[in-house]
Amino acid sequence: MTKCLGWIYRSLIGRRSVSIALATALLGFVAGGCGEPSQEEPEPPLELGSTSSLLQSDEDFSLEGMGTNGLGTHGLSTSGLSISAMSSAAFVDWFNQDPPLANSVMKYVVACAAAKSDRRAWTNPTTGITYKWKGSLGLTPGWASGTPATEVEQQVITACLAAHTNKYGRKVLFSVQGLDGRGSPIPTSDLERIVFSESEACFFGNLFRDEGIFAGSASVLPPSHSSVRACGLEAESSAEDLCAPIHHVNRCSEICVPDPSNRYFLSCTSNGKSYRALATRIMPRDIYACGDGVCQISESCGTGLTPNNCSDCGPCP
Repeated sequence: MTKCLGWIYRSLIGRRSVSIALATALLGFVAGGCGEPSQEEPEPPLELGSTSSLLQSDEDFSLEGMGTNGLGTHGLSTSGLSISAMSSAAFVDWFNQDPPLANSVMKYVVACAAAKSDRRAWTNPTTGITYKWKGSLGLTPGWASGTPATEVEQQVITACLAAHTNKYGRKVLFSVQGLDGRGSPIPTSDLERIVFSESEACFFGNLFRDEGIFAGSASVLPPSHSSVRACGLEAESSAEDLCAPIHHVNRCSEICVPDPSNRYFLSCTSNGKSYRALATRIMPRDIYACGDGVCQISESCGTGLTPNNCSDCGPCP
């Protein structure tokens, strides 16, 4: 997942090289290739009232996928999320660098930007293959209708893409709250907040303008615990970026302004600049504890009780 996340980021800053997988998963991409598929977790019941804020981090998305020219220069940010923008030579060149990966990126860009009733179909003039992408959250109705993306819309899409990243390539349902590009709250239900009871992270930044991608922890895990998503929620003993190029910063409570209901964040700040942010919530089952006798995907061999030295996985060879 994060391998492809890095592909997006490096593309935005004009680098063509692709580093090692940033995860065994956005935001890796399978088949096109950023992470190994894993058994899909059962989904919670859908009697959650409004489910428009439910998303799924997936093994086929991560931020490495934006391509050499980047979101800000291949036409999408300046011409709108429209077929005319996708027909630009820059977009075609970007897409053809790695069509399977670019197809996955566009899947998530359109899902974040456009409403559920929206569809995008684009025929690659080089190969004649037609790609179709579905809308979902509708976070940037202005941009999705074909107008140039505002800076706030760029920030919202960046946060949405970052929230999709999954270090371990595991499909994980999560709930997202915040404001869309027009300042309206993302619909969510009280029951959804009960099912997704663990506050996870805040995501923010701007991929379009090469200002970085950031994540902060909404809470801090005990040293023995780890998250199957890992890109936002960190343990007390962790001080490293686990999902580069997402840069892990301080606790959300230290860098973000909460909304009056304290359900999400109006903005988060890094390097002196404030960004529109999205907050995520996960289910308790997606947080693992070393010492429970089960070797989980976020745990490594060892004899101790921390995820990177876990007796559940047995002594290292």
